[in-house]
Amino acid sequence: MKKPFIIFVISALIGLGLGYLVFDVIAPGQSQTDVALNDEKDSKPSDTPKEEDTSKTDDTTAVSGDNILQTKGCLGCHAVNGLNLEGGATGPDLSQAFNNVEGKHGKPLAEFLKEPTSAVMSSVIGGNPLTDEEISQIVDALKKAAE
Repeated sequence: MKKPFIIFVISALIGLGLGYLVFDVIAPGQSQTDVALNDEKDSKPSDTPKEEDTSKTDDTTAVSGDNILQTKGCLGCHAVNGLNLEGGATGPDLSQAFNNVEGKHGKPLAEFLKEPTSAVMSSVIGGNPLTDEEISQIVDALKKAAE
């Protein structure tokens, strides 16, 4: 009687630990409801981008880059000090990702974002694939961060 109970308790603890890791460490605060609400909030200003259309400076790239990095949850694990963006400490700072990804992963940043070669990023992006437009916005933002 004791042995099955101990096995059950150990299995439950392992399951809870994995659940914590997946839902609080890898994707903190990103429930489906939160993601849908954030997408609605972010889409409203983009329908009427009056301020961004009137100022055609390099800052508009950084502003749209900030939004995409926040919207897609990159800042949950990564910081981007090159854009003064604080984020999670789980992943590396992305300030030099534009320059370093090809050497580290064997493909340019845009291709890496389509088909990541790291196990962690494969699972993150595989669960929420990026569109070509989102990849372009992220690449532009990280290029700006690397300058």
